[in-house]
Amino acid sequence: MRRFSLTAMLLLLFVVALTLGGNVSSRAAREDSKAKFSRTTVDMGIVVSDAKKAVDFYSQALGFQEAGGFDVPATLGKEAGLSDNQAFHVHVMVLGDDPSATKIKLMQFAEAPGKKQDSSYIHSTLGMSYLTVWVADIDAAVKRAAQHGAKPLADGPVALPGDLYLACVRDPDGNIIELVGPKP
Repeated sequence: MRRFSLTAMLLLLFVVALTLGGNVSSRAAREDSKAKFSRTTVDMGIVVSDAKKAVDFYSQALGFQEAGGFDVPATLGKEAGLSDNQAFHVHVMVLGDDPSATKIKLMQFAEAPGKKQDSSYIHSTLGMSYLTVWVADIDAAVKRAAQHGAKPLADGPVALPGDLYLACVRDPDGNIIELVGPKP
């Protein structure tokens, strides 16, 4: 039987205590971070050149449902840092009926339409580059998008691990939308 020196045993106890303490503190940090969020989904705002075209595309080609909208007065836009004193309307599009369903907010600025980013590829411009929509049937989703003018880019749909397929399409402003799902 091996005998450990007092120093070795104290070192071992110290390492065990640090490990357990680290697990407790990282668990506490995870629990603390959970308490900071009232929802587990993220809503995304998309500035578009033509709100009507965008609403039609996201509803008809992708299957989102319009769930109302709201006006942002010019002063609120300025005070919040959203706009330079411009009023705008936000069209809320929702993916499903669940209260925590994904929402995208489409808005148009007629007086200052903004500059189009280079969305040739997802690496062409820094920042938000694409939206992923999980579908139940990739073939049906691609067909529906094509019926509304959004044909797959490149060789889509392409096979992914786990019996999933990926097809990328573009919205009316050229933004990339990933469709991901199984084949029937």
